[in-house]
Amino acid sequence: MFLLYYSGSESVNGPVKVKLHDSATLPCSERCSGLAKWTVFHKRSDTLADCDQTSCRSVKEGYQMIHDQYLKGDLTLIITDADFSKRGWYTSDCASKDVCDVHLQIEPLNTTVEMMAGESLILRVDVSVAVDVTYKSTGTPGPSSGQICTVDGPSLQCKPEYTQRSSLTSGVELRRMTPSDSGVYTVMNSRNKEVIHTYTVTVQAPTLDVQQSSIWMDGYQKGSEDGYRKRLGIGAGVFGVIALILGGILVMFLGRKVCSSDRRGEDPSGGI
Repeated sequence: MFLLYYSGSESVNGPVKVKLHDSATLPCSERCSGLAKWTVFHKRSDTLADCDQTSCRSVKEGYQMIHDQYLKGDLTLIITDADFSKRGWYTSDCASKDVCDVHLQIEPLNTTVEMMAGESLILRVDVSVAVDVTYKSTGTPGPSSGQICTVDGPSLQCKPEYTQRSSLTSGVELRRMTPSDSGVYTVMNSRNKEVIHTYTVTVQAPTLDVQQSSIWMDGYQKGSEDGYRKRLGIGAGVFGVIALILGGILVMFLGRKVCSSDRRGEDPSGGI
């Protein structure tokens, strides 16, 4: 069998960039009359999809090649659901000879967050690799810009000024946000510094109405508590007065009864 490997040197295509969970098409144009397959660059023994003169097969779910295209010299690999775990370099080879290298990138997510002071900010970490969280102030005087936290699996390490107000829940949670915390928070791959998610955060101070409402509620609660204590004190005082009056009446009644008994016990003749 005459085998056409490829003409010229190995092809390194420009990066393919897609949105999260979109399908990705990794191009490779080369005629191959033998077995053509795709692998992840750093796991060459782990085949994703392959084709020969008879058919194509998806070795791993979510990866496929088209047989009609293969016969025409198109070795394109289709990834049906591109997520962050599928980022990286892919290699196509024909009869164990590399023909194409393609880098798949996922477009960073961009989220705008508006929140009130005192609320918590949650920065989602939807990847299994170690990530860094960086902060850049948008002008309001506040914490210094730069890396603030690192997440590696279940481990969260933050700068001292963030340690007491940070935790790892469904993401990196920063509690008790203030207007000075407004800025851009970026989640990126610790190893290659590829940006995964960017949050543009605006923390608003309480409005005058909210402040007045809060003051009124605090005052109302305090007034209610003070009023309750005052009413309780007045009630206790009144009860004490009534108790004293009843006690005085009871003493007078018993005193009269004793005097009456003494008079009945005296001699009515008054003599010998």
